[in-house]
Parts: sequence; C-alpha cells; structure tokens
Amino acid sequence: QVPLVESGGGSVQAGGSLTLSCTASGYSFSRVCMGWFRQAPGEEREKVASISGGGSTTYKDSVRARFTISKDNAKNTLYLQMNSLKPEDTAMYYCAANRQSPTLCLTPLFDAYGQGTQVTVSS
Repeated sequence: QVPLVESGGGSVQAGGSLTLSCTASGYSFSRVCMGWFRQAPGEEREKVASISGGGSTTYKDSVRARFTISKDNAKNTLYLQMNSLKPEDTAMYYCAANRQSPTLCLTPLFDAYGQGTQVTVSS
C-alpha cells in the first residue's frame, strides 16, 4: 500500500492556525478523492474535509468556515489550512485516500490512511 505521510501538527492556543500537509507519492491526485479525518480520544473517527479528483470540496459543518482543504496535483500533496482553532478541534488528524469513489468521495470507501499528526488546541 502506498504510504500517506502527514506533517504540520502541533500545539496552539485557541484562535490560532495550523496547516497540515500530506504527501502521497504513489497516487494520481486527479484520479483519487483525498480527505482529512480526525479522531479524538474516546471518539469515533470522523471526516473533516475531502477534495475530489476534480477539485470539488466538502466539509464537516463545524469546520466549514474555518478550514480549507486544497491539493497540489503536481506535488502529490494535500493540505488542510486550519484557522480559528478551538479546543474541540483537538484530535489526531489523518490523511486518507479514496480510489474507488474519486468524484463522489463516499466516506466508507476511503481505504488508505496515514499514521496521523496530532493537533492540540488549548483554551
């Protein structure tokens, strides 16, 4: 399985910003849906944002106005710009790939995940 490697996590105060990156050298970003998921302790993993092969984006309602997902197809790199961070954004963030549903980005079909990068937001 092609590895997905996240970076950019860290600890910030509420209201701060972070940008996560994910490199996935074995994927053709124009033919795969990429996404960011997160999992807080004791919680289920949830999809935060996704971007289709064609560039269409979706967001979890609670982050829509604060987070931006983007990608650089030439660099096979996925980004998540996170602004106005809140303590409830604290979680392990995972990059994920979905080759089976590159346009619709159906959540159950994300089948490859990175190791994750920790984001901690203090109040």
